[in-house]
Amino acid sequence: MPYRVRLGSPFQLLLLACSFALAAYAGVRLLAGDWFGVALWIVGAALLHDLVLLPLYTVVDRAVTGGLGAAGRRGRTLYVRVPATLSGLLLLVWFPLISGMTAGRYRSATGLSPDGFLARWLLITAALFAGSALVLGWRVRRAAKQRPRVLH
Repeated sequence: MPYRVRLGSPFQLLLLACSFALAAYAGVRLLAGDWFGVALWIVGAALLHDLVLLPLYTVVDRAVTGGLGAAGRRGRTLYVRVPATLSGLLLLVWFPLISGMTAGRYRSATGLSPDGFLARWLLITAALFAGSALVLGWRVRRAAKQRPRVLH
């Protein structure tokens, strides 16, 4: 049976055309200044992700999955993956300030002290993992209460 392409409603097609137009406009504006630097950054980011970061977090994910043991507990890896992913995204976005690499520029541009970004990131990471542990504990406890007890 051949694959048929289903066209959406006219509203969906209009919305898709508008999103392509907006993406094209943003691309033209972005590349207008330093097109070579932007293109180099995009290619470098793709290569860094595919050649370094993807294997790295695949190995970490496999270690967490293997560390949790039996197949019945693999569903619990989500309680590690979600806070780790959110923490990693925050680190990726705020890395220049967390590492202190752009402290001088940040101070001159905003007039604020760049101190404390590392401590705040660590606190947010701890809160994410603590919240995830609380949700896991609550769900495990609720599941244990719902299980029927077998009397011998």
